[in-house]
Amino acid sequence: MSRVKGGFTRARKHRKVKALAKGFLGARRRTFKGAKEGILHALDHAYVGRRLKKQTMRRLWIVRINAALAPHKLSYSKFINLLKTNNILLDRKSLSELAISDQPTFDKIVADVIR
Repeated sequence: MSRVKGGFTRARKHRKVKALAKGFLGARRRTFKGAKEGILHALDHAYVGRRLKKQTMRRLWIVRINAALAPHKLSYSKFINLLKTNNILLDRKSLSELAISDQPTFDKIVADVIR
């Protein structure tokens, strides 16, 4: 049986991996082995980062809501508790957006909750 070296297939595979490593420094960009390892780590960090982003955004929404509640002399935890007891189903993202862009509406929600 004849020997097959697979030059074209290997070159195509290497080209694909090295294209993903564009922007890396040194051997991480130039060599296949380094590029492959760098890509694996980069994809791993990206996966973790996508999950951390959700945590970070939730923290930001909470800080914004708490800041908007300061003039009303109401803490964030008490406000969320009052929302739940009054069956007002607004999530933190929308509350934070209201606190920033539409202050009168947010103040009306706070007034409804306090009553």
